[in-house]
Amino acid sequence: MRSTLFDASNQEKQTQERWVLQSSKMLRCALQPQSPEIIAAQGVMVAYQGQMDFSYQGSGGGMKLLKKMTTGEGGNLMRVRGQGEVFFARRADEIFLIQLEGDALTLNTRNLLAFDSSIQWDIRGTGGAGFMAGGLFNLFLQGQGLVAVTSDGPPMLLDCSQQPTYVDPQAAVCWSANLTPQIKNDFKMGSLIGRGSGESFQLGFHGPGFVVVQPSEGAPVTTAS
Repeated sequence: MRSTLFDASNQEKQTQERWVLQSSKMLRCALQPQSPEIIAAQGVMVAYQGQMDFSYQGSGGGMKLLKKMTTGEGGNLMRVRGQGEVFFARRADEIFLIQLEGDALTLNTRNLLAFDSSIQWDIRGTGGAGFMAGGLFNLFLQGQGLVAVTSDGPPMLLDCSQQPTYVDPQAAVCWSANLTPQIKNDFKMGSLIGRGSGESFQLGFHGPGFVVVQPSEGAPVTTAS
């Protein structure tokens, strides 16, 4: 049997590294019983080899549980443990690895793929936002370890230190944890009758730091009827 499908570039990468990009759109994570577990978004596992256990990632109780119940954020996480390799991907989005070295990052939960369980996480609100804004609550990550984020297309890194920067809430992938975005409301009556831009809310960033923007508002969120 012959096919370019069997080329070496399509075969599993043989490496001793714990986290490695199998391709720009698929992440391979190696797990051992003694290694830290991985916390991932539910539904992003596409394959695994060996013995793996997938379980619901609880909130840990207290205020974090209350935030999850009231916002829905951080509620769709799973904990992965075992021995072997597990592969993560989401809608063929681009994947990027971020090494946290005691610092912190704020992440749009729609762009979360996975992170080391050694990293502390919490749910943070966006100041001055109403529920109509979307992207209202986000995931705050801090500590030592790797984070995998996704971008629906090639991302753009914007410097927010020189001038105010405004981003569609669904297009914002992640940003410096020291930045506190504010909601900018451009809603006008014309938006109701077809003459508005359709972009009523933006996240406003200004200060020393960055924001990563994807060239898409991502896949639409569907709810069961």
